[in-house]
Amino acid sequence: MATYLMMQRVRWGHVNMIEAERRLLANALMDFSNQRFVLLSEACIPLFNFSTIYAYLMNSTQSYIEAYDKDSPVGRGRYNEKMSPHITIDQWRKGSQWFEMDRELALEVVSDQFYFPLFQSYCTNACYSDEHYLPTFVTIKFTPKNSNRSLTWVDWSRAAIHPVTYLRPLVTVEFLKALRHGSQCEYNGQSSNICYLFARKFSTDSLIRLLTFAPKVMYFNK
Repeated sequence: MATYLMMQRVRWGHVNMIEAERRLLANALMDFSNQRFVLLSEACIPLFNFSTIYAYLMNSTQSYIEAYDKDSPVGRGRYNEKMSPHITIDQWRKGSQWFEMDRELALEVVSDQFYFPLFQSYCTNACYSDEHYLPTFVTIKFTPKNSNRSLTWVDWSRAAIHPVTYLRPLVTVEFLKALRHGSQCEYNGQSSNICYLFARKFSTDSLIRLLTFAPKVMYFNK
């Protein structure tokens, strides 16, 4: 039997980014053993070893979709009134594209035929639907099951349209350990200092240092 793959170009900030994410989820859902789903990019790194990340996700009672209300041109300013009354401006949310979700939520995202068409029609041009669709959809439908935070650390300290990219000289053992345990959050109803499992953005030239530091950081007793 011949297998045919259809390649489709996607554009940053365009609604077809969401279409691609939904296709990825649909493909992964075909394997019934897959229970948790994480979106990462080539600029992301793991902050812990596989067994720690696996246990954290499999034992979690929530999904991890960042969602917040931002009253600014890059938040509420992107809302299109034509989405009303199905999506109101009070329900409009912004958040990180880098999600983690359980199988139940992934099925809901893939099967959504109500909210997604609204984004296809009205979240266009500079709307950047990849920053709004999931946060808004999950807030409306599944708030109690969402942790409302991302598991992927990122540095937005500089005023720019893209976050800080960490080059090789900026990668140190101390920096990586701070990413692992330098925050406080809630995990399964308890306070935890493990809030991020991944981090971005790291340049390709930082790989050698990351591999060198891995034995000192990745397998350090948590």
